[in-house]
Order: sequence, then C-alpha cells, then structure tokens
Amino acid sequence: MNALLNANRLKLGIFGTNGKGAAQTMVPEAYRPSWEASVKTAQMADALGFEAALAYARWKGYILGQPAHPSGVVLDPFTWCAGIAQATRNMTVIATSHAPTLHPITAAKQSATIDIISGGRFALNVVGGWNKPELEMFGAPLAEHDARYDHLQEWLEVIQRLWREPEEFDFDGRFFKVARGSSMPKPLQQPGPPIINAGGSDRGQRFACEFADVCFLILRSEDTAQIATQIAEYKQMARRDYGREVQVWTYAYCVQRATRAEAEEYLHHYSVVHEDTASLDAWIAGVGSQTKIFSSPEATAAARRRFAAGAGGSGLVGTAEDIAARLDQLSAAGLDGVLLTWVDFEDGLDRFAEVMPLLEARGLRAPVAF
Repeated sequence: MNALLNANRLKLGIFGTNGKGAAQTMVPEAYRPSWEASVKTAQMADALGFEAALAYARWKGYILGQPAHPSGVVLDPFTWCAGIAQATRNMTVIATSHAPTLHPITAAKQSATIDIISGGRFALNVVGGWNKPELEMFGAPLAEHDARYDHLQEWLEVIQRLWREPEEFDFDGRFFKVARGSSMPKPLQQPGPPIINAGGSDRGQRFACEFADVCFLILRSEDTAQIATQIAEYKQMARRDYGREVQVWTYAYCVQRATRAEAEEYLHHYSVVHEDTASLDAWIAGVGSQTKIFSSPEATAAARRRFAAGAGGSGLVGTAEDIAARLDQLSAAGLDGVLLTWVDFEDGLDRFAEVMPLLEARGLRAPVAF
C-alpha cells in the first residue's frame, strides 16, 4: 500500500534532498546534494517510519548569471525517485514536475515506470510553473497566473487518461493534441498514483481541491485556532464543491536541541546571521512578481524569514517534547501530514528519532512495523 494512505493520524516526509534542501543559509554544515547523501537520509527517514520523500524540480537557480549557485544544483526528480525507491522499503517517493517542462506522455510513462519499480510507492507532485527564467530556457514563456492552471489541468488530464484507459484515444485540447494516445505498462496503482499539489492562490486552491489527493499549504498563522480554520476551509471546499476528501499537509523547518534556548539560538545563527541574502533577494523578487502568494509587505517579510529558515513553512523549534507537542497541536487542528526540512538532514533525522516515540505515545502514529 502507498504509505500516504496509511492509518497514521499525522504523516511525515522529508523535503528537497535531491537539492540543497530548503534553508537559505551559508553555514558550512548545510546539506548539499549527492547520491550518497540522498540515499543515507532517505534510508534514515524510512527506518523511522516516515511516509514520504519529495523531490522538487529545479532547472535553473534563483540568481541570474550564477548557474553553479546551490539553488540551481538539483538532481532530476524522476530518476532520483527511481533510485531512492530501490534504496528504501516503505516510504512513498514523490517526483515534482512543472507542466511546461515535460510532455504529459513522457510524464505518464516515467511515472508508471517508477510506480512499478517501487511496488506502488509513487506519487506525482504537479506544478504549473513559476520561475520565469527557468521556463524561458525551455522556450515556454511564463503564462498569466490563472492560465497556468488551465494548462496544468489539461496536462494532468492527458496523463491520467494514459494511466487508466486500455484503448488508444484522441485528445484535442487547447494546449495538447494527442493522436491515438496510449501508454503501457500502466502504473500498479489504479486508477493512478496519488496527485500532490500546493495551491496558494484562490485558483490554485480550487485546482488542488478538484484534482489533488494531497494538498500542501503554507500556514498563514502560528495560532492553532486560525490554523484549524484555514485547514477546515480547504477540506470543506473539496467536499462541498467537488465531492472529494483530501489530505492537507504543510512544510516545516525543524530545529531540535537539548533546550529551547539552544534551538532558538541556532535558528538565529543560520537563518539570520548567516542567511543567503542574495538567494533570498532573488527568490522574493521572482515569487513576488510571478505568483500571488504575497498579499502585503508584512506577508512578504514573514515569508522571507520562513524561507531563510527553510521551506517557507512553519517552524518546529525546541526540544523533542516541544516538537512533539507542536505536531500534536497541528494534528488536532486538522493537519494530515508535514514535510520536514533541516539545515543538516542527517543530524536532524538522528535527533528526530527522539521525537518518534513521543508521537506514538500521543496516538499520532503507530510504531514502525516493518
């Protein structure tokens, strides 16, 4: 069974180890992608019982004219997932694809192949594309925001028909023309692998609610009651408007130390004193001009702080008990899963082993049974 569908109340994953992770920092211990590091961290997470490892897609870094900047050094997510599937036993491998960079027939074939390699442990994270210089490199100019979702919807429809339909079919769409379309073999998972999407705008949220099985969101507040409202609105939209039940996950950076003071000190050390200023400036300028996730200067400043710390999401900062308690609060607010990121993934996962029995004691997770 795909681990994303297991019975744990709070599911866990690791984010971005096919690249440098998510923290925008210059500290020397920051994770750097290599195959050895990818396998080691995936196997550590798998042994702890984590449900997922998500590989993001990046073809060009944030800083123009600096192709070797760490933000652009990223292993291909599909081939990475195929390899990680062979190095792990239980966790789901999630490949990310920006629709303008890959034809849906190719994406369907690659996804089905990885699903077979993994024994049905694959999921696909679909993105409309937002990094303008990256898309221009493909000869695919960045479309207007909502039009990207129109393109993504059609792209996904072709993929899912290729996964499901035994006979050849013609497709005559606005963006794609497919004559006698077919893809064999089919994925092991039917009607297809789970779909992941992170929709932040109104249009993006509607796309996720209609088509995704797992919806990622950036929490707009640290207040548990407001988080519960945000999650409930997402799930209610899916249920009310599309008759669907969806999981809602978020991203979180994790800073775990023996005391809360030590954790907060290290967070300040890597994300403020040693922030990757050039990368942050470029990211804010790119995302701010090409997406609709920043609603005000205050929201932009808050996003910058979170992105420097890692993943643009909430923070899990403190002792093992502090982190378990916060995850318990997020689960009680309706959250189904969290993708975690650390400055140093190996060190972070080693420390997080102390958190796992605390989550089990709180009834959030069953003991690892494989």
